[in-house]
Amino acid sequence: MSIGGVVRRAAAGLAVVALGAMLTSCGGSAARQTEKAGAAVSVTHRFGTTMIKGVPKRVVTLDQQWTDVMLAMGVKPVGHGADPNVGKNGRAPWQTALPASSKPFPIDPKGPPLERVAALHPDLIVGSFTIPDRAMYQKLAGIAPTVPAIDDRQVERWPDLVRVAGRIFGDAAKAERVVAGVNGKVAAIRKRMPWLRGKTFALAQYVVGDSVIAVADPADGSTVLFNSLGMRQYPALLAEGKRQKQPRISVSPERLDVLRSDLLMFLINGGTRADLTDLAGWADLPSVRGGSAAVLDYPTIAGLNVPTPLSVPAALDAVTPALRALR
Repeated sequence: MSIGGVVRRAAAGLAVVALGAMLTSCGGSAARQTEKAGAAVSVTHRFGTTMIKGVPKRVVTLDQQWTDVMLAMGVKPVGHGADPNVGKNGRAPWQTALPASSKPFPIDPKGPPLERVAALHPDLIVGSFTIPDRAMYQKLAGIAPTVPAIDDRQVERWPDLVRVAGRIFGDAAKAERVVAGVNGKVAAIRKRMPWLRGKTFALAQYVVGDSVIAVADPADGSTVLFNSLGMRQYPALLAEGKRQKQPRISVSPERLDVLRSDLLMFLINGGTRADLTDLAGWADLPSVRGGSAAVLDYPTIAGLNVPTPLSVPAALDAVTPALRALR
């Protein structure tokens, strides 16, 4: 999912959902951790239940988050939803394990191109916001077992998705190793930078000539990384999110009051740094004055906005200088 795509849909008031951690009727955590590879796995979701029999061999991932999860688990998708803005042929810089044979198709919030998906002869289809309604789910389920969104989170927490994959492929232990590997890097930064505890953060973009968009939901999957560092979302953002009743808010370029956080991660969408002069008060933001405003490229912002076990380490490297500046 591109940050531009998700925030445009949020600004328009469209409901976007993401795959969550509630896998079975016991809810919450990844159940049946001892499932053997090849055993039938039942995944309960917002449209019913999907039964997956045997180990899938031909997986189609409909969005970047699921593509990265599969790659982290050693699964090579035969087809994948691609965002051309993140890199050549829609491949993010960290997707080095994505095979050249994997067929890309455009990510579309209205749903994937069914004919192209069917032509790949998948035995498993996974997606989140790219399966927008029951009708699309039923069409995809007619092609192959399909796992759509389970809860109402706009962006899912990546560890939950990894554990879903662990259940499906009968390798919960590997899923836990993937989660632990990323969490270990985060924990190391938290230990080296104790000053981050209690600092505020904001993840936003300026759609040049239009609006400022920012994440304003404390339960959103994009907050996991910074909460793990001991940080918290900027309170004014949360208040505006409640007022707009949206997980990602849209405000006019004059409303930089919602971005006066200690750490600011920012994308200039559709322009260059020269366009920052259009934002009255930009130079006076605490993060800009203190050197903790990270103006990032599209792939990095996308990797923070829709975090994955592959994008988080890469995005952390890009944000680390701004984190150091908070000392």
